[in-house]
Amino acid sequence: MTEAGDTELKALTIDDATLPVIDLSGLFSGDEPEKTRVAAELGKAARTSGFFYITGHGIPQDQIDATFAASKEFHEMPRSFKMKYWSGFTTNHRGYVPFEENGSCFPKIMNFNEAWDMSFEAPADHPDYLAGWRMTGPNVWPDIPGWQETISAYYDAIFNLGLRMLDALALELGVSTEELTRHITCPTSQLRLLRYIENEMPQTKDMTGISAHSDFECFTILLQGAPGLQVMNADDVWIEAPPIPGTFIVNIGDIFETWSGGQFKSTQHRVINTGKERYSMPLFFGLDYDAVVEPLEKFSTPETVAKYPPMKAGDHLMRMSVHAFRYMSEAKEKGLFTPDYEIPDENPFKREAKESAE
Repeated sequence: MTEAGDTELKALTIDDATLPVIDLSGLFSGDEPEKTRVAAELGKAARTSGFFYITGHGIPQDQIDATFAASKEFHEMPRSFKMKYWSGFTTNHRGYVPFEENGSCFPKIMNFNEAWDMSFEAPADHPDYLAGWRMTGPNVWPDIPGWQETISAYYDAIFNLGLRMLDALALELGVSTEELTRHITCPTSQLRLLRYIENEMPQTKDMTGISAHSDFECFTILLQGAPGLQVMNADDVWIEAPPIPGTFIVNIGDIFETWSGGQFKSTQHRVINTGKERYSMPLFFGLDYDAVVEPLEKFSTPETVAKYPPMKAGDHLMRMSVHAFRYMSEAKEKGLFTPDYEIPDENPFKREAKESAE
């Protein structure tokens, strides 16, 4: 077991309980039996752990290295430079997120990370952007030569990988790809360039890298540069998920759990506070803001419809983001942000951890 300052942060090591490692190269081969085989492996992982590593993804290592270097270049800039691009200057959450913005309960609860957030590029006259407080619209970019080009190229590569995976998961579920992709014309698919901040604070459930949560979109494709991530397995037990060279780690999100009527699992994960600097880059693969998410017709039963009532993908993302970002919470309190949807105290997709065997 991993010993931490708080016994609630214990987790099985990767030696005690493994996560699946899936080779995606069959999705790019043009061989239909290979594609079907990969899709079946993805589906099995999505129905059990909800988390898995992927290899054979087709994204060159030199592009990954260049993107990590660009993230480091930005995060090492003076705070005065970074704050010129504070996400609180926008209503579509673009730009820099300082660590004190991570969570509405700061400083009682601290998430020791800072981030640069960007997403699918939408024009300034897009209706969602003009409506305000939507996760749609143009990006902002720091004044660093070549930085926008590097990050945009990586975003395009990882987003296209997401489309391939969406196609495979549709195949596994036995539905047409178009039934899913028709909701992806200007999606809220966000890329975060995260730096976990070196610190000497204790390792507790209130002093974390990122607190336990599920992701709100279809799935997340994560590149991590150092240990710290813990994921909840199919038995609701925490497992360490360290980086494996050449892989991404993928987790299923709330939307796919809804689409599949609960067959796919939107699983909890967290990053413990190691006290060390750590970089990671998650791509949250989402849908158009106004896409209505409910069990697909194939999985629609009285039970699944009752458990997963219809929701707008963007509303779900925003109602969870209010708790995640302090500037949004304060804007709501001041009446600057007036949502027309309910904001629950916690995510309805939350699962509780169980004690693992010693």
